[in-house]
Amino acid sequence: MVSVTALLVPALVSAVLVFIASSIIHMLTPWHAGDFKRLPNEDGVLSALRPFNLAPGTYVAPRPASMKDMGTPEFQAKAKLGPNVTLQVRPAGAAGIGRQLGLWFVFSFVVALLAGYLTSKAQQAGADYSVIFKFVAAITFAAYTGGLWQQSIWYGGWAVTLKSTIDGLLYALLTGGTFGWLWPR
Repeated sequence: MVSVTALLVPALVSAVLVFIASSIIHMLTPWHAGDFKRLPNEDGVLSALRPFNLAPGTYVAPRPASMKDMGTPEFQAKAKLGPNVTLQVRPAGAAGIGRQLGLWFVFSFVVALLAGYLTSKAQQAGADYSVIFKFVAAITFAAYTGGLWQQSIWYGGWAVTLKSTIDGLLYALLTGGTFGWLWPR
């Protein structure tokens, strides 16, 4: 039997490797540079939105009041006229990313620990590297990429989803390799 404490080191090492890989991908390569488009007349759009004092959250416009409303000619005309918008509003203030990076590291650690835990229920100490690699990589790939596809199905953004899925595959391979290497013997 593999204890959860025996999984802490591989989870921590893989979280560090995923954090480094994602930092390189996002900061040192142009891979994600064009993921988000700049609004035309950004200052004008932001000035127009400011008086509404939008609370942080996700907004969709046009948004029907109900499923029945979605079928009305008025709503259909609004949707056809466009634009159709999904808007993520974040709190005003400093745009630092320290908090997000910290949460990303914690998330990567939890994903790795969960993948290790699930694998430990199917495999014993001393299991073959390739078996551990496959289990952990499959679980972490699903964890890193599953929700991306759901978002694109409902809200679009397929190019970002495809690139982030490739990132997720890399993170899964790193995590699977780390667990295969450091799996308890």
